[in-house]
Amino acid sequence: MALKDLFSFLFQRSTSEERVAQYVIREHDRGRALSEILEDRYVVNRLQSPAQRARLLDRPEIIQAVGGDMAEAAKASVSGASS
Repeated sequence: MALKDLFSFLFQRSTSEERVAQYVIREHDRGRALSEILEDRYVVNRLQSPAQRARLLDRPEIIQAVGGDMAEAAKASVSGASS
């Protein structure tokens, strides 16, 4: 039990990431482009590294909301921007 508690943080998502995911879905539902949303100050300030933003695009609710192809394309552009 103690070992399980010790490593539980590895499998928990941050509340900040949850809020950003909700924001991305809401803004996409309003008709905004995913690439534009990912450059918003709100997103960049909370998920500062490109790796964090790329990980956001792996979330099932994001993939379902924007579509798998669009999420993969945005993920490639986010990852490419860090190179």
